[in-house]
Amino acid sequence: MRVKGGPKAKNRRKRLHKLSEGMTGRARNTMAVTAEHVDRKLAYSYEHRKAKKRDFRALWITRITAAARARGFSYSGLVRAMKLKNVTINRKVLADLAATEPKAFDQVVKFVGLSA
Repeated sequence: MRVKGGPKAKNRRKRLHKLSEGMTGRARNTMAVTAEHVDRKLAYSYEHRKAKKRDFRALWITRITAAARARGFSYSGLVRAMKLKNVTINRKVLADLAATEPKAFDQVVKFVGLSA
């Protein structure tokens, strides 16, 4: 009589199949290959969650820089002026203002004492 592993093995295979949704070929069907692909998938997803934060911060800084340069000053000058005036608008909100609400961005610039 052969042993198939019972409910514990079935649950493990079920969990791996759930994580391997969207994969094709042996990465989806064969348990040994699926396990390797799922491990790699989970490692990459962890790394990419961290990278996503860096990518968005870079995007926000780029948007703020473009808006600042269009008004005749630098990003670093704007951030320094905001720090001196204790303006605590984060980069995400500031970039959104620069892109969607230019008048509000101009008000922030005016408040911190830069020419707008």
